[in-house]
Amino acid sequence: MRVDLDVEGETPASLPRFQHASLHARRLPRLTYVLGAIGMLGLVVSLFVDLFSPNSLWTAVLTNSAASLLVLASALQSAQVVALWRAQVIAPEANVVAFDQEIVAQEQGWYDRLLSRISGAGASMVGQIGMPVFWLAGGSLLALISISMVWNLALLGTNVGLTASVVGGVLLLIGFGLLVLERQFSNESEASWPEAKQLAHIVRMVIGTLLIAAFCLFFSSTERVWPARVAVLIGLLPGLVAVELLIRALLSIFSPRNERLEPRLVASSFVAGLLRWPPRPLTALQDELHNRFGIDLRQIWAFTYMRRAFLPVMAVIAALGWALSGVHEIPMQGRGIYERFGKPLEVMGPGLHAGLPWPFGNVLPVENGVVHELATSVSEGARAEQALEPAEGPPPAVANRLWDATHINDKSQVIASGSGDNQSFQIVNMDVRFVYRIGLDDQAAMAATYNSADIPSLIRSTASRVLVHDFASRTLDELLGEQRTDLAADIGNAVARDLKKLDSGVEILATVVESIHPPAGAANAYHAVQASQISAQALIARERGAAADQANLAQLHASVAHDQAAANSHETLAAAHSADLRFNAEQQGYAKAGQAFLLEQYLSQLTLGMTHAKLLVLDHRLGGSSAPTIDLRSFTLPVDPAASPKSAEQPMAE
Repeated sequence: MRVDLDVEGETPASLPRFQHASLHARRLPRLTYVLGAIGMLGLVVSLFVDLFSPNSLWTAVLTNSAASLLVLASALQSAQVVALWRAQVIAPEANVVAFDQEIVAQEQGWYDRLLSRISGAGASMVGQIGMPVFWLAGGSLLALISISMVWNLALLGTNVGLTASVVGGVLLLIGFGLLVLERQFSNESEASWPEAKQLAHIVRMVIGTLLIAAFCLFFSSTERVWPARVAVLIGLLPGLVAVELLIRALLSIFSPRNERLEPRLVASSFVAGLLRWPPRPLTALQDELHNRFGIDLRQIWAFTYMRRAFLPVMAVIAALGWALSGVHEIPMQGRGIYERFGKPLEVMGPGLHAGLPWPFGNVLPVENGVVHELATSVSEGARAEQALEPAEGPPPAVANRLWDATHINDKSQVIASGSGDNQSFQIVNMDVRFVYRIGLDDQAAMAATYNSADIPSLIRSTASRVLVHDFASRTLDELLGEQRTDLAADIGNAVARDLKKLDSGVEILATVVESIHPPAGAANAYHAVQASQISAQALIARERGAAADQANLAQLHASVAHDQAAANSHETLAAAHSADLRFNAEQQGYAKAGQAFLLEQYLSQLTLGMTHAKLLVLDHRLGGSSAPTIDLRSFTLPVDPAASPKSAEQPMAE
């Protein structure tokens, strides 16, 4: 086999990289298998951990570490192909005796011929592209998928215990072994092994990932959040290298493989080459352009001038930027407290303001008329951001105002209670909210900035103390009844007084009592108590109505009897009065008329008595000297003793 080399006039056997190729070809497979096995084991363990403890620190640490090892194993496998090619050039393998493919008794069918053509086409494509390209692309793609599955910057701190120390020690042990390997790769000369420098860069990437992962395990706790976030962010390092290797593997498809030309290492990473101290990204880019495309940036005058003028220009820009740090922009809805050498001087309004640059002058932002609503209590589950509900869909659970379920803003409170002569207490859930803002004057802005570290926490603590004091003297019936209208005003005034006493600079605009009710767990029992109380009150009201009905009826009878007696007495008095008047009148008539009046009265009484009588009465006092006389004025013709009283009105006839 004829081999085309870049160096003319030299045989492959005289070149150091060909002389050491057999050693590299035996060494690289062992490293590839070991590191690949450790990486796959880490992925399997991470999968089992995620099944039992999802969204934990262990998943991020194990997955990112395993992904970096898989990327390194893919790079070593790519370098192994180059070493094998060189070793075969120096010492070709013995001809392998191929089995004669004799056609036995029957001819192959059409299905067998189709499979043979498909396998031949596949083998030809793999031979043209190269099997290592597929291995490199597959390993890089697996690492990217693994990192993307555990990418979660919302992880919380975890108390991992003694196991974290053991696993961190194992990661440090693996990192130490890789450090020895990196030193060996770095000490290799360019002539004896050209790919060693590129492999050393990728090994550094793996060492950095393992070290950061180990420190995240050592410092992880429930109080610290940064170890979990850093354990996720370290996936960027192997992820960027895997993306670069995947792109290089895809681009290598367009350069077919030639067995007569020495292959070049596909798994060379520019991102991993930046991991050096001191970092020289421009130098690495310059070397890459010179090696790949033959472009030497050092021969370009413009770049040389830019390099010389870089420091002065950057110094001027930095000085100008530092001077402009004294210019502050305050928005329309805000204010700013200007501090000069740490001492507050004035409160600035909206607009642009100039002062001393940082750190001699500073402006602290303050709200200007922004109104906030604050609940006295918020459950832990409510702090997570909730998804928006569709406008046409069912109402969310937080909109449920019934008190048979616990709400996120409910706060339990002990109130007074009494049963007969015994004193006790009850528990109620309440939702009390405050509408507040920072005062509009400059003194309030100063107080809110320097006297209060956390205004919502201050209002919550003050409100809790006021609620405990205020609810201690109120009962459930009072809170659910007539005193509820006055409760919001009392609480708001008490909280405003305490905040003013603390000089917090906060102004309470309104106090809203959304709901006050017994705990959700006692909903059914309280409903039963309410039903019994309503039934008892209805029975008492019914009996009181019946008693009032009976009392009103007795009062009516007594009033009728009293009125009847009063009427009778009045009639008797009237009759007596009329008799008295008649007697006086008759007495006066007798005094004036004498015997004639008596006769007239006698005749009128006689007429009244004889109105319905059938008798004829003659006066015995009639003598012989006077003729008998009958008063016929009360009789009509013909004379009828039984005539009606109406005939008495006719004139008498003599």
